[in-house]
Amino acid sequence: MIGPSRFLYDHDKGTGVVTIILNRPDRLNALTFEVYDELRTIFRALDTEPAVRVIVITGAGRAFCSGGDVQDIIGALVGRDYRGLLDFTRMTGDLVLAIRRCRRPVVAALNGVTAGAGAVIAAACDFRIAAESATIAFLFTKVGLSGADMGAAWLLPRIVGLGRATELLMTGEFISAEEALRIGLYNRVVADDALLNSAREFAEALARGPSFALEITKDALNRESTMDLAAAIEAEAQIQASLMTHPDFREAYASFLAKRPPRFL
Repeated sequence: MIGPSRFLYDHDKGTGVVTIILNRPDRLNALTFEVYDELRTIFRALDTEPAVRVIVITGAGRAFCSGGDVQDIIGALVGRDYRGLLDFTRMTGDLVLAIRRCRRPVVAALNGVTAGAGAVIAAACDFRIAAESATIAFLFTKVGLSGADMGAAWLLPRIVGLGRATELLMTGEFISAEEALRIGLYNRVVADDALLNSAREFAEALARGPSFALEITKDALNRESTMDLAAAIEAEAQIQASLMTHPDFREAYASFLAKRPPRFL
């Protein structure tokens, strides 16, 4: 696969891990119209890209992503009519959908400032590993916009609960990595200089796992949020019975008997 032009892209074919690095460090990796579009395109493509098992997304320099670029996006939006603005807000939401619908696990490695749209991108990922110095804020109300943007009001309560999500989305205040870990927004916090290696090691461990089982688990997490308990239990029963016919289930058993690591498809 040819890598995109507006951020760095690496596919380690030995491990199946793709690393995407937002690469505008002089602008704290602020998003432009083109970067939004290219990110959603790449996540859609990675959904079916052969030999891709896990995706890591991070930022170059002092930030993961500071949100929409004030000069390149915010200034341009001021001159648009409602229809033009709706085209933009739907495009940003499409990026979140592309991340959630991508069947590969997505790991966000948060290396610094993570704000606005950058915070929602992080929330859309399956895992969040942050540097000790990283800070995060859902800044939208700070600029007179709804804190519910790009799916934030759907994603965040499912990660940290309604009360914490309400506070984060309504105040727009930055919180530390320690606080984000405490409330469950982050999965892990590591030393600044260990972030990318830690995220890649985590991704590589996932990549050695049963990719189809991980895909189905992510799909269930997406789908079951709208089901009642009985429907969810029945869906899981049918899915699990199906997975018990998959070669990976048999390989797990064979490796146990042979006392060796499993070799999943």
